[in-house]
Amino acid sequence: MSREEFEIAVGDALDLVPEQLMDQLDNVVFLVEDEPPDDDPELLGVYDGVPLTERDQMWGGQLPDRITIFRGPLVRMCVDREELLDEIAITVVHEIAHHFGIDDDTLHELGWG
Repeated sequence: MSREEFEIAVGDALDLVPEQLMDQLDNVVFLVEDEPPDDDPELLGVYDGVPLTERDQMWGGQLPDRITIFRGPLVRMCVDREELLDEIAITVVHEIAHHFGIDDDTLHELGWG
């Protein structure tokens, strides 16, 4: 899957997230990168920011939180396009959940790990 097709797939995955949930995202940008950092080459996505559960009244005026989806590991781990689209959607939801303060253990228990 080309970079452009992958970016469209991430956009399509975002379109599947319920509008009520997307409306609650606060100061978040979504990015696509080809590869994760060298120290974690199998990383599928990452949330970089302050979860809503950790923000207080003094929080504000900050740069946007970032959700980055990594193309390379996702493409390499999937055997076909259908599996890749499913994994992109799972990764997008997983990283959005981190914005809401949901940790990896809980996500795994819920089947979004």
